[in-house]
Amino acid sequence: MNVMIFAAGLGTRMRPLTETTAKALIPVAGRALLDHALDQARAASPAQIVVNAHHHAQQVQTHLAAKTGVACVVEPGPVLETGGGLRNALPLLGPNPVMTLNSDAVWTGPSAAQTLRAAWDPARMDGLLLLVPLDRAHGRKGGGDFAIMQGGALARDTNGMVYTGAGIVKTEGLAPITDQVFSLRELWALMIATGRLHGVVHPGHWADVGHPEGIIQAETMLREQTRP
Repeated sequence: MNVMIFAAGLGTRMRPLTETTAKALIPVAGRALLDHALDQARAASPAQIVVNAHHHAQQVQTHLAAKTGVACVVEPGPVLETGGGLRNALPLLGPNPVMTLNSDAVWTGPSAAQTLRAAWDPARMDGLLLLVPLDRAHGRKGGGDFAIMQGGALARDTNGMVYTGAGIVKTEGLAPITDQVFSLRELWALMIATGRLHGVVHPGHWADVGHPEGIIQAETMLREQTRP
């Protein structure tokens, strides 16, 4: 199972830091967000990791240049968002299900990738999302995203669990979507309609580092959740 890391966003919520730095390279606990994501990706033992880049793309390319098993895809036109970015990278990712990771997130506890792999059942699922309850979602602005129904299928629920930016999807579901620029939410909606989008709860904590306050909250989470 190959891994796609999304690092092409403009980082509008992270301004002014992203005026000079790619969001994926913002440091958290002394390491770039992208390196935290790469640790999660490597836990899945993928043959290929693909990172997309757009805003300050040269910075991302330079950061990845010495890393083995990682390819960088620069999106030269408009930002394709997560769905369009995934489809654009398919020539490198191949036809099998792909693990997707947002680069603006940090986890504690067991590997997010290993939790997803252990729960993945392609006979029942076209997609699987890693979720946490609101009380373990640090830096979250807003409510929940999904409720886990009987049998593990997901339904939209703003009072439910929070999506942590990690999941697995079968990419053939992208075919009916004709837009060039679109979010993975459109793919998930198709899966929800057929009961094929499932969820698994991450046993650790998660931080949203998409905004400046999230940096401090993520670093506090890492200190508190990883101390002996």
